[in-house]
Amino acid sequence: MKRLAMLTALVAFAAAAQAAPETYVIDSSQTSSQFSYRALGVSSQTHRFEKISGKVVFDPDAKTGSADVTIDATSVNTGNSLFNAHIQAADFFDTANHPAITFKSTRMTLAGDQPSLSGNLTIKGVTRPVTLAVSNFQCMQDPTFRVDACAAQATVTIKRSDFNMGKHAFLVSNDITLNLAIKAVKPQPVMQLASRDPIR
Repeated sequence: MKRLAMLTALVAFAAAAQAAPETYVIDSSQTSSQFSYRALGVSSQTHRFEKISGKVVFDPDAKTGSADVTIDATSVNTGNSLFNAHIQAADFFDTANHPAITFKSTRMTLAGDQPSLSGNLTIKGVTRPVTLAVSNFQCMQDPTFRVDACAAQATVTIKRSDFNMGKHAFLVSNDITLNLAIKAVKPQPVMQLASRDPIR
């Protein structure tokens, strides 16, 4: 009887361990963040941030999880150094006082026809609840580095005036679309990672 009870406990433990949520660290070299808007009511402009960090927690059985993303606002790249400095000034991102844009999820739902990621977005010290539409979510082994990885697209449209960045409304649209293309990898022991050369 004791052996049966012990075996049952071991099976239950193994099942719980297998179903446990898994943590993935954002690979900044393969993650991008872009924001788009309309200028003068006509042309569409798209710029990007060069530095993104954070983590994603995913429960493959429940199809739920969470995400914690930090964007370095000082890494904004418009292709023009003067414009980079302009939108980092106090009227817009004010990176001298608020160098980071953060998103901390409160709910991730990947099941169904409309996967989404809800949480709190903080820009320029202002925090607002938002819901990002998630697409192309998949987890698999990276064929190059042979590590477990997850990737997804996440998109949301916000109003910049909600984040104290409403200046020059006659030139730039109030609606800003933020797009994240995230790739996150499961952390590996240092020795194990060092032994995995890219497949050539």
